[in-house]
Amino acid sequence: MTQSVPDFGSLLRSAERSAVHLEMRDSYMDDPVFADWRDGLPVDRPEAYELPEEYQAWASLVRETVARGVVMRRARIVSEPVTDYIRWEHAITARHNVALGEQVRWLPRRLASDIALPGNDLWLIDDRMVLFHWFTGNGDWAGHEFNEDPATVKMVSASFEAVWERAIPHAQYSI
Repeated sequence: MTQSVPDFGSLLRSAERSAVHLEMRDSYMDDPVFADWRDGLPVDRPEAYELPEEYQAWASLVRETVARGVVMRRARIVSEPVTDYIRWEHAITARHNVALGEQVRWLPRRLASDIALPGNDLWLIDDRMVLFHWFTGNGDWAGHEFNEDPATVKMVSASFEAVWERAIPHAQYSI
């Protein structure tokens, strides 16, 4: 069943056990930190670069969520050779995701060919609700949909777990 979409912070705060994120695009909307990285600024070094307020808000939300015992996992399916956007995401992941308590893995797209995948990026909360994200061909935000249909949740969960099993932990994935 499709429903109206709750505020994302409220959604993540409602998680009791798990919050998993599946990303399948090779680039997303432009980001000021991405632009700074392209310009050579040390965005991966906390002592040398202060992240914008929205990044700091995300960091607080993740820390709060993980502190409650929620396991946060993020899997990224990527084409190789990777795009500049993915190269940047990889560069900032240790600081922006792993250090906050998220577990992150990378799956080269060529290793995902026999996995049935949902059509869109998503968040799955407690194996009970899915928030699908839609993007344009250029990676700009296009919308989202909240879904609690048991069959959809089951498909998404199985998909994510198949990706997670094959994916390479962040510390071991080099680009």
